[in-house]
Amino acid sequence: MAAGFTLIEVMVTVAIIGILSAIALPAYTDYIRRGRIPEATSNLSSTQVRLEQWFQDSKSYQPTPVSGTTCGVAMPTGLKYFTITCSASSATAYTLTATGIATGPMAAFSYVVDQSNNMSSTVTGLSGWTGNTACWVTTKGGNC
Repeated sequence: MAAGFTLIEVMVTVAIIGILSAIALPAYTDYIRRGRIPEATSNLSSTQVRLEQWFQDSKSYQPTPVSGTTCGVAMPTGLKYFTITCSASSATAYTLTATGIATGPMAAFSYVVDQSNNMSSTVTGLSGWTGNTACWVTTKGGNC
C-alpha cells in the first residue's frame, strides 16, 4: 500500500481553503479599513480643540490678519491615509474636513465637523459602506 494523498483528497483540501479565503478576506479588509478611520476622526477632534483655543484667544476662527478662508491653526500634516483641511467662512464659523488621500485605500471616505460639532461622513463607491449626515461612520452600513 502506497503512502500519500489521492487527487480527490487534495482537491477537497484546496476547495475548503478557497471557501475559507472567500469568507475571510473581505472580513479582514473591512477590519483593516475600520482601523484606519481613527486617523481622520482623532485628528479632526484634536484640531477642533485647537481651533476652540484659538477662538478663545483671538475671538475669531480666522488667522490674524485675515487671509482668505483659512483657519487660525495649522492643519495636521504627514498623515498616512487622510488630508485635513479647514475653511473659516467667517470669524465665527469653520468647517474641518478629513478626506481620504486619492491614491490610497481610504479614498472613498470623507469626514466633516463644524464649529457647532455637527458631524457628517461620506463614503462613495465602496460596496456595503454608506455615509451618514449625523455622525462619523466607523462601520459598514452607515453605523457610527
